[in-house]
Amino acid sequence: MTKIVVPTLGESVSEATVAQWLKKEGDAVKADEPIVELETDKVTLEVNAPADGVISKIIVAEGEEVAVGALLGEIGEGSAANDSTPSSEKAKKAAAAPAPQKSAAQDQDETALSPAVRKMIDDHGLDASKIKGTGKGGRILKEDVQAFIEKVDAAGSKSASEMVDTHPVADDSAIPGKKREERVRMTRLRTRIAERLKEAQNTAAMLTTFNEVDMGAVMALRNSYKDRFEKKHGVKLGFMSFFVKAAVNALKEIPAVNAEIDGDEIVYKNYYDIGVAVSTPQGLIVPVVKNCDGKSMAQVEKDIMDVGIRARDGKLEMSELQGGTFTITNGGVFGSLMSTPILNTPQSGILGMHKIQQRPMVMPDGSIEARPMMYLALSYDHRIIDGREAVTFLVRIKEALEDPQRLLLDI
Repeated sequence: MTKIVVPTLGESVSEATVAQWLKKEGDAVKADEPIVELETDKVTLEVNAPADGVISKIIVAEGEEVAVGALLGEIGEGSAANDSTPSSEKAKKAAAAPAPQKSAAQDQDETALSPAVRKMIDDHGLDASKIKGTGKGGRILKEDVQAFIEKVDAAGSKSASEMVDTHPVADDSAIPGKKREERVRMTRLRTRIAERLKEAQNTAAMLTTFNEVDMGAVMALRNSYKDRFEKKHGVKLGFMSFFVKAAVNALKEIPAVNAEIDGDEIVYKNYYDIGVAVSTPQGLIVPVVKNCDGKSMAQVEKDIMDVGIRARDGKLEMSELQGGTFTITNGGVFGSLMSTPILNTPQSGILGMHKIQQRPMVMPDGSIEARPMMYLALSYDHRIIDGREAVTFLVRIKEALEDPQRLLLDI
């Protein structure tokens, strides 16, 4: 018998929540095969099978909290469910037993559904097999269920009768197929996100300053070199490397933005570890790209792509979420035109990128021209960063992006 235990979760993390079992009792597993997902307040991680065998017992159910070293389940020997009943006897029992009644959600392998998703499917009487999953390995996410429900509502009663299970749903809402309210327990990660955001508001004297940047020069540079860049470096030339390099140059000039408050001291940091906010199905997390001042734009692009993919797949190491000195977040990918980002404590500054949009601009010669403009936002801790420093920092970002050769010349 081999024990399945909670592994070391990382610095300062001692507890986790069992998010979902990827295998069920009786399933055969191979060593190092993912069998259960744990969710901490920082990241979701997979626990792999410590040996070949069969899942003989699941001790901790989904949604329960566990500590490091806790026993999650057991793996026994064999390649099928440990059942002492002879095959012939099991066959007779199976033939005599009535077919089990399944809910619509159970028609799909239940191990692929999280508790919240399973509840959502059952509450609305949906057929899980008709819902396309966009999660890892085709797993169904809450967003997929919600999108399916909206599709059903939009299709009308005829389509709804074809797509939705006819099981009656207890509902006093005016919206067919929906309850008036739904209560889902916050995940550990979402709870931690809420705590950190509120902590930032409670502890920092947070202020935001805005500017706008003409992205025409960066876009022209990308169009000119993107094919050669990708051919040589094996990665696409995006916008983020320009912003990271521009931010590093501005941080060197305005060191207070790269500092933090520790008690009654200000800690100035002479290294530039840039956090890049990534939206995942579990929530917003901020992996850190280390030592950005010493990396080429190609390496920055590779690192950002790498941490972004692994963040969405829940493959990040705990160390990759710690130690950032400054953060960049891009709301423009969702269509945001302007916003005020919240500090990622204990950092003192965060840069918000937004949607590029054509706007009429008055040119130096007095003519009016449509230009690809982006609003920039810098939220900062006014306790250590003065308004002059914040505005100067944002102007330096603007200058570097409107004349990207500055990035190459480090000016």
